[in-house]
Amino acid sequence: MTGFDLATVYKWDSMESDQPMPLVKRKRIIGTQAMLSHVTLEIGLVVPTHQHVNEQFVCMLSGRVRFLVGNEGGADRQDVILAGGQVLHLPSNAPHSCEVLERAIVLDVFSPPSETTGVDGNFAVKRHSPEHLKESDA
Repeated sequence: MTGFDLATVYKWDSMESDQPMPLVKRKRIIGTQAMLSHVTLEIGLVVPTHQHVNEQFVCMLSGRVRFLVGNEGGADRQDVILAGGQVLHLPSNAPHSCEVLERAIVLDVFSPPSETTGVDGNFAVKRHSPEHLKESDA
């Protein structure tokens, strides 16, 4: 006996996805110390400001998203636009929201793992038209 489980290999293409809210499809691998989520976000999705105990790394594979990080109305609120190839680190309990500007594929890493994340919240999902998004980028 080695004292640990043997390695497991996963293949995203053969995993089932769930849809925790409109405009989101997700596949998750949940370990004992971390969770990896392969997430497809459709244009126009807005996840309202929320926070969670999990530390989060948002690894952008493609597309563009806007994160607002910090307390709403706070002087320290950051406006961050991410594109493919970039990674955003969100410390534990950092308030943040997300708006999808272009269809995005993201790998989210959460530690510790949990059954729910920000997209599992009971939020009123806002959808913006592509015209709104183009105007807000100007």
